[in-house]
Amino acid sequence: MAVHNTEVADLFDKMADLLEIKDENPFRIRAYRNAALTIRNLSKSLKNMIEEDIDLTGLPHIGKDLAAKIREIVETGTFAALKKVGLPLGLSELMRIGSLGGRGIKKLYEGLHITNLEELKEAAETGKIREIVGFAEHTEKKILENIATVTESKKRTKLIVADRILEDFVEYLKSGEVAGSVRRRKETVGDGDILVADDGSDVIDRFVVYEDVKKVLAKGPTKSSVLLKSGFQVDLRVIGKESYGAALLYFTGSKEHNIELRKMAVKKGLKINEYGLFDGKKRIAGKSEQEMYRALGLPYIEPELREDRGEIDAAQKGKLPSLIDVKDIRGDLHMHSTYSDGKCDLEGMVQAAVKKGYEYIGVTEHSQRIRIAGGLKPKEVEKVIRHIDRLNKKFKNIIILKGIEVDILEDGKLDLPDDILAQLDYRVCSVHYKFNLSLQAQTERIIRAMDSPYFNILGHPTGRIIGGRKPYDIDMERIMQAAKERGCVLEVNSQPDRLDLNDLHCRMAKEIGVKVAVSTDAHSIDDLDRMKYGVGQARRGWIEKKNVINTGTLRQLKKAFKRR
Repeated sequence: MAVHNTEVADLFDKMADLLEIKDENPFRIRAYRNAALTIRNLSKSLKNMIEEDIDLTGLPHIGKDLAAKIREIVETGTFAALKKVGLPLGLSELMRIGSLGGRGIKKLYEGLHITNLEELKEAAETGKIREIVGFAEHTEKKILENIATVTESKKRTKLIVADRILEDFVEYLKSGEVAGSVRRRKETVGDGDILVADDGSDVIDRFVVYEDVKKVLAKGPTKSSVLLKSGFQVDLRVIGKESYGAALLYFTGSKEHNIELRKMAVKKGLKINEYGLFDGKKRIAGKSEQEMYRALGLPYIEPELREDRGEIDAAQKGKLPSLIDVKDIRGDLHMHSTYSDGKCDLEGMVQAAVKKGYEYIGVTEHSQRIRIAGGLKPKEVEKVIRHIDRLNKKFKNIIILKGIEVDILEDGKLDLPDDILAQLDYRVCSVHYKFNLSLQAQTERIIRAMDSPYFNILGHPTGRIIGGRKPYDIDMERIMQAAKERGCVLEVNSQPDRLDLNDLHCRMAKEIGVKVAVSTDAHSIDDLDRMKYGVGQARRGWIEKKNVINTGTLRQLKKAFKRR
């Protein structure tokens, strides 16, 4: 049975979790974490790499020992070292409860014999956790809140994971198109939909014997559903060519968008379904989505807009946005190298950006407060500045901007002195700690930071980790108004675990008149390819090219960095 990259990475993360709970060597723990990150970022299947006899030790953070373990997992589906740790695997899941940590979990395991999420929930609900030294009643409440977040996220699959699963499936089938919420670029999805135009082939028979299928849920002549080993459900529909556009429209959704189209059809005395648009029994449209919309008197509506958020009214009035596209991006403004917690040296990141055709990039290492992420002290920042100066002389077809990801401290000050910040072209300012402040305190903290003349971009503005950490409480409208008044920009962070701003906040920024920067927050070369996720999020928020600062020329970008 096939073992996918995400499964190998998950096993390495479980290993790191259990080692952290045992309070083992931190370097060993970090080795597994780094290896898991490397594997998740791979664009090529580990299975294929092993079959092609590619040396896995050539990958970042993969030595001989970890390469052997990867081969063991891929070839046998087992990971012997994980079993030897001697702790219940369910404890790994508790590491997602942000208020615990390895030491807290160890206390609960030793004191209450808690081994999984269900037992943790029961102990919190019955007041047993507060009996353990170091825990209190308010801790139990926080644990229950975090359990609810984790439980809800388990029902959904992150977009990047769904992308990889469905891309592999379509490649295996050698035909097909992805529909559903994946096509609409929702940040998490419930299942996957694939449409195939009927060509008389045996696609259904091939679909159900795919090597990753755990269970066939349904099989018929035109549709089938399977459950994969990961628990992700994929539905396949085989559609006649005369109805393919109608089916693509119908199965892309959203349900609410389709209902509004149905209302329009009814008003015109027509009937619409997955087989076409009908006038009585006569099909008047169905071959393409464009044909379907045209027959209803509408221009084509991009999939990311189909959420019944005013897109049909905008289409009727000729006011649909001209959505940003990945090809509009001229440079990436948030990335890290080995100077802080990146996985590639600075010159390697620049070379990768050149290959992507970028006109400029910004290097934004962490500031001094985050020492665990290699945060830079003032003299270290100056060292990076000098290195960038040398690289700008070496590379003639790209401009490397001097940036920093500087922490916003609890009192609203920035984490580096002004004389250092003044030497930089721009600053990405982010909250990395004290997430539990009140809405008013957190909002005022960020606005005080914006008062600094060296504040340019608010990095990952709500601090959320999808499925792992809720956004901190802030008054986003007030922050956006403050940003507009001061000439600050908000980031759309393209990391699939963040996608922050979310789509609704992107729309709010556009309506308020605040510019955004779509950036990858890249920590490796492969991360630079994740720009499409931030662009997808921006498109869902009706963002156009003109709303994004890194779609402009270098001159326009520098103008955008000038504070009011």
